[in-house]
Amino acid sequence: MPVIITTVAALRAACSAARSEGRSVGLVPTMGYLHDGHRSLMRAARAECDFVVTTIFVNPLQFGPTEDLDRYPRDLEGDIAACRDEGVDAVFAPTVLELYPQYPPATTVHVAGLTDALCGSSRPGHFDGVTTIVAKLFSIAGPCRAYFGRKDAQQLAVITRMAADLDLAVDVIGCPLVREHDGLARSSRNAYLDPHQREVAPAIFAALRAGVDAVRAGARSARALEAIVTERLAAHPELRVEYAEVRDAATIAPIERLEGQVLLAVAVFCGSTRLIDNVALRVSGESVDADLGIGWNS
Repeated sequence: MPVIITTVAALRAACSAARSEGRSVGLVPTMGYLHDGHRSLMRAARAECDFVVTTIFVNPLQFGPTEDLDRYPRDLEGDIAACRDEGVDAVFAPTVLELYPQYPPATTVHVAGLTDALCGSSRPGHFDGVTTIVAKLFSIAGPCRAYFGRKDAQQLAVITRMAADLDLAVDVIGCPLVREHDGLARSSRNAYLDPHQREVAPAIFAALRAGVDAVRAGARSARALEAIVTERLAAHPELRVEYAEVRDAATIAPIERLEGQVLLAVAVFCGSTRLIDNVALRVSGESVDADLGIGWNS
């Protein structure tokens, strides 16, 4: 059974004690309501690190005033059971007051450029909330390896840049996107979908696959690829497209032609539930490699 830690001082002491014994620390930051995607992160940390910490904290700083903070799904008892099953050593489950003695905090972390587009366009301040809480967790845990899923590709790029720019003693590890058997990306927000919406939602992945097929057939225009994905999504009246964009995978900068490491990313409302998904592409001349994620029936 993992030890349950609720204070900053206790987590810092536990991680320091592990390192003093020559043990490596693995950190898996989450907002809880753990699913197989989170479990895959814990397994990766367990395979590579001696002392594994999963953090469970619904961070209010990354929610906008009209977003779903109050109804965000929570199940601490189930989360602890999942951590136990995956061999996690410690669960850090602090209160908001513990991490933000004064709220909102006077100090936040901002990564310029990478946070302006995609999810940053419609969710102002969201990534400042993400980077602030992750920077705090990195500071508390100390030198470690930290594991994040590639479903949140922009978030992963932002956190990687933050850690590099601030010379943080953390190796940021990106782990594969995990899908349901029908292709829907695993997400805590999938719990919001009613049965009909759940049947429709896999169309998001189908649209991304149509885009990948077009690239494999020779398409290299970013705008044309965006149009293909948008058209496929628009065929479903239950879906409302917020964005379908092609970006440089590392910098999240816009591109005109597909070459090198490319991100094809979407944000789609299924009913009132906002879902994000992406595929990573590596394009070199006629060669195309696509990372479609794992777990689905290919």
